Amino acid sequence: MADLITVEDPDDPRLRDYTGLTDVELRRKREPAEGLFIAEGEKVIRRAKEAGYEMRSMLLSAKWVDVMRDVIDELPAPVYAVSPELAEQVTGYHVHRGALASMQRKPLPTAADLLQSARRVVIMESVNDHTNIGAIFRSAAALGMDAVLLSPDCADPLYRRSVKVSMGAVFSVPYARLDTWPKGLESVREAGFTLLALTPDEKARPLDEAAPHTMDRVALMLGAEGDGLSTQALVAADEWVRIPMSHGVDSLNVGAAAAVAFYAVATGRPPV
Repeated sequence: MADLITVEDPDDPRLRDYTGLTDVELRRKREPAEGLFIAEGEKVIRRAKEAGYEMRSMLLSAKWVDVMRDVIDELPAPVYAVSPELAEQVTGYHVHRGALASMQRKPLPTAADLLQSARRVVIMESVNDHTNIGAIFRSAAALGMDAVLLSPDCADPLYRRSVKVSMGAVFSVPYARLDTWPKGLESVREAGFTLLALTPDEKARPLDEAAPHTMDRVALMLGAEGDGLSTQALVAADEWVRIPMSHGVDSLNVGAAAAVAFYAVATGRPPV
């Protein structure tokens, strides 16, 4: 059973995992280096625990202690009970959901490990918006994608905002980073995958015509919001595919486009 510890000093060193959560640059460097990530809200904390992540500690406002009692009773890690005001002082923002947990990261698998058993893979290039990362992972989990591969410069899927937007789906879909870009795509092709680059370019084939659901192994490539896939990534692809647009709309947000494309990959139904 975890120790329930009341803390009244925002500078208490035991709360260090939770300090400065709004400082994106600090947290994106610090968290991977220290092997931790932050789960926010009851559902996300429970999903992280169910996914096998070890809990370092929890930070709860008083009214959440009873809600999380079953989790607390199973934990060897400390649980810090604080006032909402102190939580805001420590984290830098009003913790609306009243519950935070510091979780221990797991070692990432290699891309080669994931490709052995996967058939439907997402590849992201330079997606640095944490909201988009979270949305893409949520859609990937919901629509049956098997794994996610990230270019070296993609944002961290376990950053607090990504985890929150995904509602914990980042724990459901295994992911790995490609060591080099775009050279790392060669290993995906060598594993038997057809590389499909999603782009609004008119030269691309409509998704329903490309029929990705009939392919034995498919890797769907997505680029960052605004810029899309780089020229190097487009050249490396086996085929360009697009989502047909109507009413003069030229493209969708990458998170929305990903969901539509995943559905087409999984079912073969027309995306619009």
